[in-house]
Amino acid sequence: MKNLNDILQFNILILLSILMIQCTGTGAKQNNKTALKSNEMPQITKEMFGTTFNGQAVEKYTLSNSLGMQVDIITYGGIITRWTAPNKDGVFQDVVLGYNSLDQYMESNPYFGALIGRYGNRIANGQFTLNNNTYQLAQNNGKNHLHGGDKGFDKVVWTAEPMPPKDDSVTLKLTYLSVDGEEGYPGNLQTTVLYTLTNENVLDVEYKATSDQETIVNLTQHTYFNLSGDFSNTILDHEITIDADAYLPVDETLIPTGVVADVSGTPFDFRNAKAIGKQINDTNEQLSRGLGYDHCWVLNNQNSGLREVATAYHKDSGRYLEIATTEPGIQLYTGNFLDGTLPSKQKGETYNYRTGFCLETQHFPDSPNQSNFPIVVLKPGEMYNSKTTFKFSTK
Repeated sequence: MKNLNDILQFNILILLSILMIQCTGTGAKQNNKTALKSNEMPQITKEMFGTTFNGQAVEKYTLSNSLGMQVDIITYGGIITRWTAPNKDGVFQDVVLGYNSLDQYMESNPYFGALIGRYGNRIANGQFTLNNNTYQLAQNNGKNHLHGGDKGFDKVVWTAEPMPPKDDSVTLKLTYLSVDGEEGYPGNLQTTVLYTLTNENVLDVEYKATSDQETIVNLTQHTYFNLSGDFSNTILDHEITIDADAYLPVDETLIPTGVVADVSGTPFDFRNAKAIGKQINDTNEQLSRGLGYDHCWVLNNQNSGLREVATAYHKDSGRYLEIATTEPGIQLYTGNFLDGTLPSKQKGETYNYRTGFCLETQHFPDSPNQSNFPIVVLKPGEMYNSKTTFKFSTK
């Protein structure tokens, strides 16, 4: 009997061991599926990203929330280099265009992920008049000024300061002093940008600026999105909404004509969800001038503060992006100048035509020269303050 008992005990031990292995295996599979999800507090980590051509060190900060979303931001240009978001199956993928190295950003960057200033978008002939003084800016987009000039905020090194983490969010503070006369602009402009990632999969971008002289300011963020997570795909199947009854037609050089045009009956009507590709190739003078969508929409409810103004949805992945802002306008750009010459983050691939879209919240292009547009003048003693939020979910 003793031998029988020993045999039974031995068999029981084997069965228990098998059960433990199975449980452990099941747990491992579950952990792999949710490896990017945890109950840890949001955090910020830091590492070196490289050195500029003139020897300035560039840092990379990774903002992580408790759900597994991560946003990588470098101090060169305040650029968002990576942004992971879950699809409908809970799989996290990078959904923003960019590069893997600093050299690539410095050599040829069509504003991937960058902070834009002092003035986002175009200024006609690179000129504006303020207090009877005419200021000449760089003409870096044909005869026009674009996105702050030859060395705008997208090409400078910002000072970064991680803020103490909270239970539900982490914030990276970036600061930059643009000195009087830089790129032709008047006044010493002290700029602060706060990137805040929350446990709701929301990235808040808040801009603040002060100046010791009257100047003009129009700051924005220039991330290119591809919600499929595969940068070899075009964005033509993404469905967009824009809460705007009007948009700004442009001339041959993409400067607004001054007309505020009704979107009704045009390819520019995104008040109801519509695929980017549905009408982008229609015969239309404005689409021809922009080589697709590269226009500013006049947002509704401009005096309502922070409100939802646009959405983007990718059906196959289920990713859904909601954008809220305090700004009066939003520029939809559909990657019309991407031509396959720029290397992708995906090894061996390039960024081809219309593989990314931008929704840039901002004041209107050429506002300093158009009296019927919302003003962009910042006076001494005033605070420029703007906020935009990007919220990811699935459906």
